[in-house]
Amino acid sequence: MTDEELRERIRALMPQAQADLTEMVSFRSVHDPAQAPPEECDKMVDWVREAFEAVGFADVDAHETADGSKAVTGHLDGPDDAPTVLLYFHHDVQPPLGDDEWDSPVWSLTERNGRWYGRGAADCKGNIAAHLTALRSLGGDIPLNIKIIGEGSEEQGTGGLEDFVPKNPDLMRADAILVCDSGNFAVGRPSLTTSLRGIANIVVTVETLSSAMHSGMFGGAAPDALAALIAMLASLRDADGNTTITGLDATATWPGVDYPADAFRRDANVLDGVDLLGSGRVSDMVWARPAATVLGIDCPPVVGSSAAIAPKARARINLRVPPGMDAGHAQDALIDHLTAVAPWNVRVSFEREADGSPFVGSTSGAGYDTMVDAMQRAYGTDVLQMGQGGSIPLCNVFADVFPDAEIMLLGVEEPRCLIHAPNESVDPSEIENMAIVEALFLREYASRLAAR
Repeated sequence: MTDEELRERIRALMPQAQADLTEMVSFRSVHDPAQAPPEECDKMVDWVREAFEAVGFADVDAHETADGSKAVTGHLDGPDDAPTVLLYFHHDVQPPLGDDEWDSPVWSLTERNGRWYGRGAADCKGNIAAHLTALRSLGGDIPLNIKIIGEGSEEQGTGGLEDFVPKNPDLMRADAILVCDSGNFAVGRPSLTTSLRGIANIVVTVETLSSAMHSGMFGGAAPDALAALIAMLASLRDADGNTTITGLDATATWPGVDYPADAFRRDANVLDGVDLLGSGRVSDMVWARPAATVLGIDCPPVVGSSAAIAPKARARINLRVPPGMDAGHAQDALIDHLTAVAPWNVRVSFEREADGSPFVGSTSGAGYDTMVDAMQRAYGTDVLQMGQGGSIPLCNVFADVFPDAEIMLLGVEEPRCLIHAPNESVDPSEIENMAIVEALFLREYASRLAAR
């Protein structure tokens, strides 16, 4: 089959891909019983199992993991001596963040202005649609072994699959692992994500008084816990917005594709006239340097607040850790920094949340060469190397358990998808083109590996 014949076959399969995605988006598969019924996740798992069985996979099973989520595994066997490719996806989704924030129903795939809208349309159910479309296009003519692993709690970050993989390595052992939970630099710009930042989260608590006190009677001399916390948090960035945590280098530069500031402003929905942060390029700031974000603060809300000095305040801080920096060291540095800058001898305590190491993907090898070639042919243009500011801790688990495997990150989730936000969408051309990429890779990886 020529490339053009493959393209025509996949184009003819796109109505089925849309039907697949319509069904998947209808499942409210948020892995949190406080936000969605657990049976919605079970319905999604059942759908995934049936879909992959229909394209020829055997032993498609759902395994309950340590956090209560279900991981889906299965295999499609090729020749005995053929290499194995593992296809990763997750079948859970983010919560909607308010139905009234959406311009169309959250759980109904809606076509608008050439894009398909709905929670999970891109992240990550759009990638499942691409997997199925690629497999259907090959019609069983696949000269290698394929395994799947579908995660059920990726968005909640509760680590079910991270615990499952080391305990069940044979279900996922492979020569190449395609982590399809990423995307291109822009629509039509094929990209491999070659690095991920890690995380080092903490909760900091400041205490100054044994109870709230009247701000008129005691304000001016009594130490204000909220004011102390604000001063501490302000020390995490300088006037230009650069991260300024003592002991952490914030000067590294990104060697790959540049991220133009005007494109970033559009992608990040930055308001007109508001400055971007940092003294480096956008690509340096979001892919190569640490970044501290205040995720939340516990303090009296404006409505209902009284004329009282706050005796206690808390903040949750997310520190993104770039490749080359140890996440544990970064977390220690953040705690030491906040301790040192705390004013007035206030009492400061910390809770360490999850930390995860940065990740660097494969940039050489038979799998990488096959993938780059497949992307160039599918999109008709050069392939970019890019980073992601987000974290996928599972990638480090894969690297530890399968040290000889080539691990590559790709997918349909380009910036306009607005993953994790209201009005998430996917460009159907990305599902189509990524299905072509995957089909070419599955068809040609074995021969390229054998030629080495």
